[in-house]
Amino acid sequence: MSAAAEAGLRRILAVVDLLIDAVDEETLVPALLPLLLAAVPGDSIIWAPRAGTADRPLTLPADLLSQDVRDAFAREAATDSLVRHTTVGPGTPMRRSTLQTRSEFHALAAYTDVYRPFGAEQQLAMSIPAGGADGTPRRVCLAISRRCGDFSDDDVLAAALLRTRLSHALDRLAPAAPAPAAVTRRESAVLALLARGLTNQQIAHRLAISPRTVDKHLEHAYAKLRVGGRVAAANAWLTRGTSDVRARR
Repeated sequence: MSAAAEAGLRRILAVVDLLIDAVDEETLVPALLPLLLAAVPGDSIIWAPRAGTADRPLTLPADLLSQDVRDAFAREAATDSLVRHTTVGPGTPMRRSTLQTRSEFHALAAYTDVYRPFGAEQQLAMSIPAGGADGTPRRVCLAISRRCGDFSDDDVLAAALLRTRLSHALDRLAPAAPAPAAVTRRESAVLALLARGLTNQQIAHRLAISPRTVDKHLEHAYAKLRVGGRVAAANAWLTRGTSDVRARR
């Protein structure tokens, strides 16, 4: 192994070591950005917590993006093929030069308003699959920029290796989705009769309550069971059984 390759491997391992010890994303990212910028060398790095949203990105240098640049990016990102690759495409590590020529890049309004102001003449970007705070999948966008000198095949390979490890770490650090709420005894009684095929009117008569109250119990039960209809609610209640029913009415 050449000295350069060995040094590159050490920089990647430094990132991996940090990911192993991380306890939450909020404290991880500020320490992570300089290590990523060493592993895939560039002049600046942008970390967008949710690719394609208005969430404010974290950057190194910290004052990289002015408000005018962020506003211009929001207006013009849809015309940028590299942004589309990271937000709605496969999101694998990609050099801008692979997608467009230098003249094509310079012809973009986004080049004039967004990239030229912070010296992003060459870029390597990717999105990282990760878990979100609400338990739903998300993409974190990572873009490294240079003023001169394109990214090499080795840089793309290093980014690909890091992408897998970053994804695993972010999944591990994502807050667990809240457990579904348990149905009450009265909601359970309504669901039991629903599962037997009774109509709302019949359920109301059987339980000596109004049809409107049945509707309300079902509305609450749908939300707790995370379903959208009568059949799905009955099936979910039968699957979960009565162990989730609370002691209160």
